[in-house]
Amino acid sequence: MTKYMHRKPPVPTVLAHQPTTNRDPDSRHHAPWRSARPLLLPRAVLSLSIPIAVSSLREREEQSPSRPPCPPVSISAKRMASHIVGYPRMGPKRELKFALESFWDKKSSAEDLQKVAADLRASIWKQMADAGIKYIPSNTFAYYDQVLDTTAMLGAVPPRYGWNGGEIGFDVYFSMGRGNASVPAMEMTKWFDTNYHYIVPELGPDVKFSYASHKAVTEYKEAKALGVDTVPVLVGPVSYLLLSKPAKGVEKTFSLLSLLGKILPIYKEVVSELKAAGASWIQFDEPTLVMDLDSHKLQAFTEAYSELESCLSGVNVVIETYFADVPAEAYKVLTSLKGVTGFGFDLIRGTKTLELIKGGFPSGKYLFAGVVDGRNIWANDLAGSLSTLHDLESIVGKDKLVVSTSCSLMHTAVDLVNETKLDKEIKSWLAFASQKVVEVDALAKALAGQKDEAFFSANAAAQASRKSSPRVTNEAVQKAAAALRGSEHRRATTVSARLDAQQKKLNLPVLPTTTIGSFPQTMELRRVRREYKAKKISEEEYIKAIKEEINKVVKLQEELDIDVLVHGEPERNDMVEYFGEQLSGFAFSANGWVQSYGSRCVKPPIIYGDVSRPKPMTVFWSTTAQSMTARLMKGMLTGPVTILNWSFVRNDQPRFETCYQIALAIKDEVEDLEKAGINVIQIDEAALREGLPLRKSEQSFYLDWAVHSFRITNCGVTDTTQIHTHMCYSHFNDIIHSIIDMDADVITIENSRSDEKLLSVFREGVKYGAGIGPGVYDIHSPRIPSTEEIADRITKMLAVLETNILWVNPDCGLKTRKYPEVRPALKNMVAAAKLLRTQLASTK
Repeated sequence: MTKYMHRKPPVPTVLAHQPTTNRDPDSRHHAPWRSARPLLLPRAVLSLSIPIAVSSLREREEQSPSRPPCPPVSISAKRMASHIVGYPRMGPKRELKFALESFWDKKSSAEDLQKVAADLRASIWKQMADAGIKYIPSNTFAYYDQVLDTTAMLGAVPPRYGWNGGEIGFDVYFSMGRGNASVPAMEMTKWFDTNYHYIVPELGPDVKFSYASHKAVTEYKEAKALGVDTVPVLVGPVSYLLLSKPAKGVEKTFSLLSLLGKILPIYKEVVSELKAAGASWIQFDEPTLVMDLDSHKLQAFTEAYSELESCLSGVNVVIETYFADVPAEAYKVLTSLKGVTGFGFDLIRGTKTLELIKGGFPSGKYLFAGVVDGRNIWANDLAGSLSTLHDLESIVGKDKLVVSTSCSLMHTAVDLVNETKLDKEIKSWLAFASQKVVEVDALAKALAGQKDEAFFSANAAAQASRKSSPRVTNEAVQKAAAALRGSEHRRATTVSARLDAQQKKLNLPVLPTTTIGSFPQTMELRRVRREYKAKKISEEEYIKAIKEEINKVVKLQEELDIDVLVHGEPERNDMVEYFGEQLSGFAFSANGWVQSYGSRCVKPPIIYGDVSRPKPMTVFWSTTAQSMTARLMKGMLTGPVTILNWSFVRNDQPRFETCYQIALAIKDEVEDLEKAGINVIQIDEAALREGLPLRKSEQSFYLDWAVHSFRITNCGVTDTTQIHTHMCYSHFNDIIHSIIDMDADVITIENSRSDEKLLSVFREGVKYGAGIGPGVYDIHSPRIPSTEEIADRITKMLAVLETNILWVNPDCGLKTRKYPEVRPALKNMVAAAKLLRTQLASTK
């Protein structure tokens, strides 16, 4: 098992090189790494791209002969056909996160940030080269987001950021991603059905595209200078446009694909520069091909790659798809594209694609077979994957099959080596990104007749251990979940009747104000939690400190005159991890961080077995907070669908069965909170939309069990207990009827950052009878909105929603903000609500 489980983590340094001159796509050897030294960046370089001269690296090497050499990468054997779609950028211990936040807080320079980034990139390339990977990606690193990088490459900067041309630097780039003191950020939304968020391009007929970020070429050259010939990765031109939105002021019916002819010349420039730099392969990510696209959209792919064909001559091109099956019509279009050498498919979530490949694959083309899961942390079933690969080999030919990951590994944790405290048996069942790189290489070698029998045997033993382990199954939980069938678990009365009963008891004003749950988590607060976990302070000291923090948050809300309070969640590290730590069937990593957006990372729990709740989880803190105020205090829970979608979920039973188990555990907690006198209970379903399958044919089944799971949690409470839910960044308009079917009394929902897109569904005539709080300001930006701005947003809401159902609240929780931002923003929010109340009263 040792060989399978453990690899030394790479040293994060930029290394000198012997440049490779071999451009043959079938013999991509990597030169040995010679000596390690930090990369010193010129103080003047402040752009996203960091040009690195080969000669300067050589000079530094010559000037420092005393440094010990790194072990060389063996190049004696031909590298097997192995490929990685993409890799996590944050670093094994979130090095990029801390460098970004230090830079944003003006505690470090742009050069400092660029240095950390360069070290991380070099470390990743070296790791893959050491592992024997043949097709190593570059340009999958991003300071904020890969789609934002593409927006920068195309010079598609919205006018409000004041960009006047030239190479885009950090100021403009981070303003687009985060906003600044004077202008808001661009919209952020989910990347397909993952928990990653991308920055949505804002386009229109008047956008003047220009080649404004040379990052893709610079990073290719940077890797080459370190002795690694990489495959530069670009977001494909058609997917880029399909993932965009019409800018403010542009007709919503504007055809984004009409801009294809304007962006392709820039793609041609990039391709030409990459070819000139020596690239022999280029990867275009076109994940929108897995969506239900009409013939007009599919035609755009044919047009785009026909237009690019001449410039793609002399370079190999792989089109990468992921996250689902490629529909039959899209498969025909994809495999007929001009100028394309290979096609990448997700064969984990796209099992039906296998049938399409068996039905016909273009002769002479490469198949990049995504058999190693890029979205979960379970060790690959190597024997099963090898069997699949042998089947594919008989179709496409031995020399045209490349072993790959199902998608970028950025959606999984970085390296299992850093998990020194994880249970040994559970650890043997897992593989993080670093281990998945090794799995890809092992499968490629096995396919070529060089099977590592010891590695495969260790893997088979781990698979057998997981199947037979008694800690995975709990018969009582299985029985309780099975008993759920046959009931819809709805509350006994209609939402309008419940709201009347609740108003009599709760006596809320018109336009009641509240927040979503969390308050800023200060360094001091994090220190207290950290010290308690490390047993450096006693439980008594910990409880005292948390009570003091709750009291501070309660007093602040009373001072601001907020109507329904929250306790601020100071005891919680993460809205999913906090609950998972108290439920059976969950395991936790120490460094299993995954990027959510920008510098924000989450550490998903690992659901390995049946789920149950041994004891109450939140009752003590909620009742403690309620005892500090006469105002209403919300009990705060995370819903079953969000816990499921934000965890690494067991893959040995259907997801809905695991979700029902979590729902029963949360139901116990809801009923205990009600018994303890908590009259308002929020059950967050921030990630319900996120789990929606990408293909329409599979969506209704998911929505049925997801909505049912939510209803299970609160079907047993009385009419006077008000059930809230909250939903985060997503497009909701297409699932509004499922949201209504959740039957919550009040829903708070993201709205402000997406230009009130949510409100359009109500303008179009959808009747919503429950309470609703579309967010009135964006908490993901440090910007403080004025009273007038918030009042204007509320006025827009009142144009389409009844006065008696509208709530006033921020978009999301305040955990990541600082008190100097939160206090004035909430003060202005309450002032806006009071202003509107006065106006409504006078009109009556």
